[in-house]
Amino acid sequence: MKYLFKNQLWALALITLLFSCESGGDERPLGKYDTGILLMNEGAFGANDGEVFHFDPASGTLTQNIFELENGRPFAGLLEDLVLEEDRLYLVANTGKVEVVNPGDFKSRGAVISDLDQPRSLATARGKLFISDYGPYDASYMTPDSYVAVVSGLDGGPVKKKIEVSNKPEDLFAFGKYVFVASSEESKIEIIDADTETVTKTIEVLGTPVQFFEQRGDLWVYSYDAENVYFQSFHLDNLTKKNFLQLDIANATSRIALGEDDRIYILTSTGWPDYNDGIAVTSIYDTTLIPSWKTGTGFYGIGYDQDREEIYLANSKGFQGNGEVTVYSKDGSLVKTMEVGRGPSGILVR
Repeated sequence: MKYLFKNQLWALALITLLFSCESGGDERPLGKYDTGILLMNEGAFGANDGEVFHFDPASGTLTQNIFELENGRPFAGLLEDLVLEEDRLYLVANTGKVEVVNPGDFKSRGAVISDLDQPRSLATARGKLFISDYGPYDASYMTPDSYVAVVSGLDGGPVKKKIEVSNKPEDLFAFGKYVFVASSEESKIEIIDADTETVTKTIEVLGTPVQFFEQRGDLWVYSYDAENVYFQSFHLDNLTKKNFLQLDIANATSRIALGEDDRIYILTSTGWPDYNDGIAVTSIYDTTLIPSWKTGTGFYGIGYDQDREEIYLANSKGFQGNGEVTVYSKDGSLVKTMEVGRGPSGILVR
């Protein structure tokens, strides 16, 4: 899963300020899924059995299939991303739909179920949804018609427009009226004006850009190739490049997690036929590198619980049945291992 901090850190600061200015009034009580860890299981191709589990670290309770549990129907798709924005949780399925649920109780509040092909991620801006989509495959299994779909309401509805972008758009990040798009195959960041619903600027970057994140008030994009990883930040006032960092980390994948003290945990894999997987640890501000924090096979997703300083490592087990999630303390010691669903790839810490 692409790491879903997106606007949350900035939004948290705003929410804190707003509440500090309130003279009274009741706050909304927390729902049963407003705290803890959401574990995203992609599901198996053909079975379309993607689902979300909830883990409560305080009690050790693992609740399975919470979408079906709370809505009385299976999710029925392959989960690609979980995005928490605008007090809504978006479940993005690369089988052509987006489900919208309340974060606290996981009850459905809407969906986008038509006119999508292979959605990858989502961002909200100006009261609209912007959904990155590979578009359909052509006869050569290429995706020349990739786009960002626009939906007028935050609770879903019909697609009103498809904005043409470069091949294979992945993560999105909204700032004000601008939506940044990581177009992975052509190494571009495309910036959409949410008011006019057009691409207003294109910025070329090195590697395959896949994930936006915020650190110390700056917006960064993470990208990689076979030999290196790259971190590029942006000036948000004039939408230009700011700082750049290239690190010698081979076999990096698209999976990263933001850890303690500005650390970044990066999954690596040699791929077929050896599948020697690992976790490299680095930082944008102190480039001291731990090239092999953990090694193994089947590593498929990673997340970090900032409060408990624990790393969640998802293992697909080769999609041969259910996967597992292992929890480690930041010193590398084992905390817990639990069986989850098929293809666990994403960890969202609430």
